[in-house]
Amino acid sequence: MLLKENIPVTYVLGKIRKELILVAIYSSAIYFIHQYYNFKEVSIPLTVPTILGTIISLLLAFRSNQAYDRWWEARILWGAIVNDCRTFTRQVLTFVDSSYDGDEKRALKERMVKRQIAWCYSLSRHLRKQNARQNLEAYLSDDDIKNIEAMDNVPVALNELQGHDLRTLYKLGWINEYQQVTMDSTLTGFINSMGGCERIKNTVFPSTYSVYIHWLVLFFVLLLPFSLIEFFGIFQVPLVIAISSSFFLIEKMAIHLQDPFENMPTDTPTTAISRKIEIDLTQMLKDELPKDTDMVADKQQQTQAVFYIL
Repeated sequence: MLLKENIPVTYVLGKIRKELILVAIYSSAIYFIHQYYNFKEVSIPLTVPTILGTIISLLLAFRSNQAYDRWWEARILWGAIVNDCRTFTRQVLTFVDSSYDGDEKRALKERMVKRQIAWCYSLSRHLRKQNARQNLEAYLSDDDIKNIEAMDNVPVALNELQGHDLRTLYKLGWINEYQQVTMDSTLTGFINSMGGCERIKNTVFPSTYSVYIHWLVLFFVLLLPFSLIEFFGIFQVPLVIAISSSFFLIEKMAIHLQDPFENMPTDTPTTAISRKIEIDLTQMLKDELPKDTDMVADKQQQTQAVFYIL
């Protein structure tokens, strides 16, 4: 996730550096050919790139909106995860009365809450195609770690363990039937949010749509020097570069936003959200705040993120 509002211009242009170099070479070549090889009869009316640019602008606007909708839907799903985590922790802590057999009940409640923290971190890595088992030892018991080793989908395995403990609470009489149904509905909400994130992750943005727009942008750039050279001469080179950069930047922005779980600076900040969940849930347990062992790599990633642009 981008951390700074004032991104240096050099990093902005760095995202389209190759394109700008090629455009500069191309527009300069057109000028010299036009000027020194008597190609002055080759000219394209300005209305042609104007109409084409308008069409491309509409297509890029639609594509950017669709890409942003994917990113925003991912953020909504993780907002639901935050709410459900707080709700589930409240249910665990308030539904289970610790008046009798307090130590055993407190241990079980702490295990379920910490397992939920592990679920958030594992889901974040699972969506980014990283090792979902990394650094979960601080939140899981040895038995839990063994149980998830055989599962490819770690978040699903952890949710299943939560369901087993929920059934244990009901069988021991520590919660009643209505409380079990309520808590099970919360666990189902986690699976629904996870499924929504996986749908976004696994649904590829139509490649043909991206290719067509990209080719239209290139065609527009190829025509632009022939339309401006009659009016601006050598000054058409920086003008072509400036106009082309706006189209290339919007196209790049849409490409980055359309995949919110690719471990890029424009991602939905799932690690930061998981950390916030960890802090809230640990405070609800009235325990010491956990050490930032899991956040070292993510802080390094966030430090690097300021050097990127959409």
